[in-house]
Amino acid sequence: MSNKSKNHELADAPLGQTSAYPDSYDASLLFPIARSIGRQHLSIQPPPTWYGEDVWRAFEVSWLNVKGKPEVAILRFTIPADSKNIIESKSFKLYLNSFNQWRIDLIDLLKIMQRDLSDAVKAPVHIAVEFADTPINATANLAKNTPKQVWPLPTCADKAELALEAILLDDLDIECTEYEPNIDLLAVREPTEWRNETLISELLKSNCPVTGQPDWATLVISYKGPAIDHAALLRYIVSYRNHSGFHEQCVEQIYCDIWQRCKPSYLDVYARYTRRGGLDINPRRRSEVVPELNAHVDQAVRTPRQ
Repeated sequence: MSNKSKNHELADAPLGQTSAYPDSYDASLLFPIARSIGRQHLSIQPPPTWYGEDVWRAFEVSWLNVKGKPEVAILRFTIPADSKNIIESKSFKLYLNSFNQWRIDLIDLLKIMQRDLSDAVKAPVHIAVEFADTPINATANLAKNTPKQVWPLPTCADKAELALEAILLDDLDIECTEYEPNIDLLAVREPTEWRNETLISELLKSNCPVTGQPDWATLVISYKGPAIDHAALLRYIVSYRNHSGFHEQCVEQIYCDIWQRCKPSYLDVYARYTRRGGLDINPRRRSEVVPELNAHVDQAVRTPRQ
């Protein structure tokens, strides 16, 4: 995203500005950003057909129950990749904080959040409860999906566990000289050499286009197709180190560049970013509606960094 576009489109965004701490519920705190802004800079125009979602995890959700006692929860928000808008992250945090002093039942809270977020992104948003210190009414219905407690989440204790399911690229002894995204760094070993594999790197780092703060992620790439050169792919991932872009745009650019340069028959690009301000954002784009391989990835890559 160019600085000109960024400054024009995000001039009124709370990110990078001093913001008053909300003391009451306010849906207007949500600041939507059109996905088209980031997508107009992708290497494929129009962007290829993909399927996927942005999964947000909110670790600092709190409200008051009907007796005024504070409650806490960890919530997972799934925003479809075909939504018109994304949500600017600081505005999301301010919005969640606006519930801190509101007396409300958990199910009613979830319904309000689902309504507000769906209105903001212009698409249905799914909400699930990963942890809550208050019982959830098992008969409650939230958009035909009853929230379920699935705490604690499965975790990967170390890289050795990941190695059972994927190839870790980060141990490759390579020389890196480029720190801005360059599609020409990508290469296949041999077009006739076919692979079906999952590759992982924890070296993805980009920068917030507004504040310049670093964003860190574990990147998971699954594909079927001509064998991707692992060293070339790692250099390409490292080249994002000075790139300014939102999480969603980075994942979509990586997807487009691999799709165009390496020509896989199937591709799944998934980044699990470390949390900031109690929120993490985990975009995923794949070329099939229901991928046949690597359904384990969503839980398997939750490393100690996340």
